[in-house]
Amino acid sequence: MILKTCLTWIGWGLLCFNCLFTSCTSTKNAVYFSDVKDTVLSPVDGNFEPRIQKNDILQINVSSLNPEDVIIYNVSNMTSASGAGGANAGAGAMLGGFLVNDQGFIQYPVLGPVKVAGLTKKALTDYLHDQLTTRKLLVDPVVSIRFLNYRVTILGEVSKPTVVNVTNEKISILEALGMAGDITVFGKRNNLLLIREVDHERIIRRIDLNDKRILNSPYYFLQSNDILYVEPNKSKIATADRSRQILPIALSSLSLLVIILDRLVINK
Repeated sequence: MILKTCLTWIGWGLLCFNCLFTSCTSTKNAVYFSDVKDTVLSPVDGNFEPRIQKNDILQINVSSLNPEDVIIYNVSNMTSASGAGGANAGAGAMLGGFLVNDQGFIQYPVLGPVKVAGLTKKALTDYLHDQLTTRKLLVDPVVSIRFLNYRVTILGEVSKPTVVNVTNEKISILEALGMAGDITVFGKRNNLLLIREVDHERIIRRIDLNDKRILNSPYYFLQSNDILYVEPNKSKIATADRSRQILPIALSSLSLLVIILDRLVINK
């Protein structure tokens, strides 16, 4: 009878222990865009185009009527105006592109140093086309540019924290979160942290995915090297605190019960 009673108390104890670590999360805060109804939103800037930043690696291809004339322009040159080196240079050499140095320049064949930081791909394409044409270096050149290291980092309360390589050079917050396995039930959907570096300044913005205004925000699309951090909510923090406080006590209590049961069995 005593053994049965002790086992019953152990069962109830484990059930209570489990309840202590089970927290309720507001349904309103667990869904995206809870304030969105059937509507038509104004489009986000359809001409969104990322700007070239320092340490970007660019693939620049040039074609013309005479293929032999463009060979020199399609040889990747990793030498920057300040002398590229270290990890960045190694990554750039592996990718085979033009590294934008700390002064915002690339060393382009024949043209020499070209300031590219802050330009869009279209602006740089037009500039190179004009230079190659006006200097009579090529006839009717066609210039195409791609980012080789366009990536964003997703950290915090997501299923799979990751660095996302963006091959199409355009990614929204929702796409990035999807690639990271989505926000867990313990993540704050109404207070994400976005870190973006522009001209040596770090821009910090808070993102509320429960607010439909983010769909028209300039931060809806992520830029290269953006960092998106999902903070844990109060439930996760409270659970962690309770685990540190209660777990040692619970384990000690269970150990004591095991000792008592052992003594009872021996005495029988």
